[in-house]
Amino acid sequence: MDYGRELSFIFNNPTRIVFGEKTVSETGVELDGLGVSRALLVTDRGVAEAGLAGQVQKALGRRCAGIFEGCLQDSGLQVVNEGAEYAREVGAEALVSVGGGSAIDTAKGIAVLLKEGGRLQDYAGYQLLSRPQTPHIAIPTTAGTGSEVTYAAVIKDWEKNIKILFCDNHIIPNVAILDPLLTKGLPPQLTASTGMDALTHAVEAVYSTEREPLADALALHAIRQITRYLPRCVEQGDDLVARGQQQLAATMAGIAFSNTQVALVHAMAHSVGALYGVPHGLANSILLPHVIMHNAASCPDRCLLIAQAMSLAVREIGEEEVGSVLASTIWELTDRMGMPQRLREVSVPREGLAAAAAACLSDGAIIYNPKPINTAEEALEIFHKAW
Repeated sequence: MDYGRELSFIFNNPTRIVFGEKTVSETGVELDGLGVSRALLVTDRGVAEAGLAGQVQKALGRRCAGIFEGCLQDSGLQVVNEGAEYAREVGAEALVSVGGGSAIDTAKGIAVLLKEGGRLQDYAGYQLLSRPQTPHIAIPTTAGTGSEVTYAAVIKDWEKNIKILFCDNHIIPNVAILDPLLTKGLPPQLTASTGMDALTHAVEAVYSTEREPLADALALHAIRQITRYLPRCVEQGDDLVARGQQQLAATMAGIAFSNTQVALVHAMAHSVGALYGVPHGLANSILLPHVIMHNAASCPDRCLLIAQAMSLAVREIGEEEVGSVLASTIWELTDRMGMPQRLREVSVPREGLAAAAAACLSDGAIIYNPKPINTAEEALEIFHKAW
């Protein structure tokens, strides 16, 4: 298996993972294990109104210092600042995030401000922190972002209309509690879009220029599981076996890309998300097949591994056609789940594609793409195909 250079790598996965139905009841025990006694519960109003945050609050008991429900779809700097201020007011020693990637990323930002102070944007970039941050237990209610085990947080600067990446091993949550029951009520389209986010993580981990064998094992198995179980989650939302396997796949994909990085799909998705409000998983879903076709000639062996993980007949697929076969397979999958296929279907204006192409060049994920993107015109060509 070709890794493109003499093999040398570091694999990191510090998160304790607790999986199973009703494991949310163990939240208090896990907090005790971290040696702290007062935690701020970080969530959003939708999760709170669905009763999911209440389950965690009950499990925490007197350990719950308060509840912050200010998380939004795209977490912003102001949201993190408000959460950190409230955490200080209630004397929180730790954070328990309950929700999708935005809630978990918000808690990661709050964890930094509680420990370091100052402005969150001062810590943007890669590996700038020098010590462990505020203890954090992440409890995802979606099965896509993998944020419960990743070193990354995406926080939006609403004034500048850009998404800022914070990537640091010190913000990886200490514990991830994966309870399939918490994803049971997730609507079909949200299930589909978050699931495609996980698939994109796994695919980009496999063909990233930083690819390595331990991440391959996790990412390829995640692709197998997502291809098999995600449609079942969408079509029969109370299938807890499928929900659990999709949760595990999203977490495996998260661990994989935390070690290998994501690539062009994410750089492009971040730009249309910031500029035009396209939900991240949905943007990834639309862009993924087009980027695969762009990349395939540069990494046909990697694409064949992905095809094999998707249970395609690899012996019948040549290197010159693997990109189009993978793209067609992804389109069939997303069509089956009733997802949009084009950027124009999610209100991205054609005249806005040039701005998105220019913006994606400054996204850190772009440098790990197997086929380099050197100009905005190259990115714009892919955007037009996806439009």
